[in-house]
Amino acid sequence: MRRARQDMIAETRGKLIAAARQAFGTVGYAQASMDDFTSAAGLTRGALYHHFGDKKGLFQAVVDQIDAEMSVQLKAIAARAPNRWQAVVDEWIAYVEMALEPEIQRILFRDAPAVLGDQSQCPSAKSCIDGLTASLAALKDEGLLIDADPEALARLINGASTHAATWIAGSPDPEATSKKAVAGFRQLLDGLLRQPPKANSEVNA
Repeated sequence: MRRARQDMIAETRGKLIAAARQAFGTVGYAQASMDDFTSAAGLTRGALYHHFGDKKGLFQAVVDQIDAEMSVQLKAIAARAPNRWQAVVDEWIAYVEMALEPEIQRILFRDAPAVLGDQSQCPSAKSCIDGLTASLAALKDEGLLIDADPEALARLINGASTHAATWIAGSPDPEATSKKAVAGFRQLLDGLLRQPPKANSEVNA
């Protein structure tokens, strides 16, 4: 009985998140109507309020879902790299380039900063910074990285990538802006190297 109730709760939440994600990704947060996506989910406003509190709470759930999906994609990209340094470069360049995807562009890089404020202290951001700090510390120990504090560099890289993605998302020509942002970001990362990485160094050693 308890399991059935948990399944019902998960199903209701899933329907609301899916309907809201479609609306937020299509027309944006401000124009998305709670009645529209509760109707699309076959539910009531009462269900929305019960599970998410309000429209902002539901938007946060959508952001969290997209963020989790991006994290899986980025980790897969990093895992395919031939060495630890290339894993860092590939993962963070890919993050910047994700700002070209319409849904991510609108929800994460246009609306989320305005609706939710600074997300730099959220658990997912902390996890990204912690992972990057560990990678940079290992690269420093291997003698590949300049003599700088790994955590400071990780936070600066994170901030630069977020700013670059926001720049792309708000640009009248996202494609052209992405090319400039990625080229500059790549130069920024390359400037942290003391020497080129060995092709056969392990990504997760």
